[in-house]
Parts: sequence; C-alpha cells; structure tokens
Amino acid sequence: MPVNARSILILLLILGFSATALAERMAVSAPVANIRSGPGKRHNVLWKVEKFFPLLVIDKSGEWYQFKDFEGDRGWVHRSLVDKIPTVITKNDKCNIRSGPGQSHKILFTVENGIPFKVLKRKGSWINIEHSDGDKGWIHKALVW
Repeated sequence: MPVNARSILILLLILGFSATALAERMAVSAPVANIRSGPGKRHNVLWKVEKFFPLLVIDKSGEWYQFKDFEGDRGWVHRSLVDKIPTVITKNDKCNIRSGPGQSHKILFTVENGIPFKVLKRKGSWINIEHSDGDKGWIHKALVW
C-alpha cells in the first residue's frame, strides 16, 4: 500500500474511533421532546418522543445533541430535554412485562415495540423497569435496546 493511501486509512480509522468515543447514551427526561431535523428551533420537528426514550448522542452543536435511536433513525434534541438516565426501549412486537425476574413469574402486562422504560435494577438477564406512567415490572434483556 502506498504511503499516501496508508496515511488516509489511518486518518479514517482515527476519525471513526473519535466518533465512537463521542457516542454517549442518554434519555429524554421531559414528558415529551420534539426531535428536529437540525440543531435549532428553526428546524422542522420530525417526530416527538416520550420520557425515558433512550438516545445515543453522536454529535453536539451548541445546546443541541444529534443522536441515533434504537432503529438507527437520527435527529436533534435540545440538551435541556435529556439527562443521563439508565433506560431501555422495547424492540419486539410483543414484550411481556413480568412480576419478577424470570419466565415463571406472572405476566403483569404486554407492550409493543418502541416503549421506553427507566431501568431500576438488573438481576442476571432480567431488568426491573418503570414506565413514565408508573407501571413497573421485569423484562428480559433480549427484548430491549
């Protein structure tokens, strides 16, 4: 490989690792947050998300964070609407929320894909969660992002 191509490859690798190093998991802390097409209120609202929606911050511009979500969608959110809250979001069409950490425990309720929860604690492969409406239970880690 010529020296020039090698230098370019090294630079691309460094930039790739820098972007990964910036990635930070956060979550919406407000009851509802507008997701915008760019960093500022002048940009269009693409969609809205509810409290505990997890985000992977990939860039920052002033008071705005660009993020990627559990489906790979990207958007911008104001930093006042997010915080470092441990959260998960369901990624299956049907997820059973149980009374305890295991399949032998009673199913309390079932949720669909894309429902965010705050993480209360973990026990093995199970996560104790709470929805913003106060509903609590346990979910298997394979069902969430």
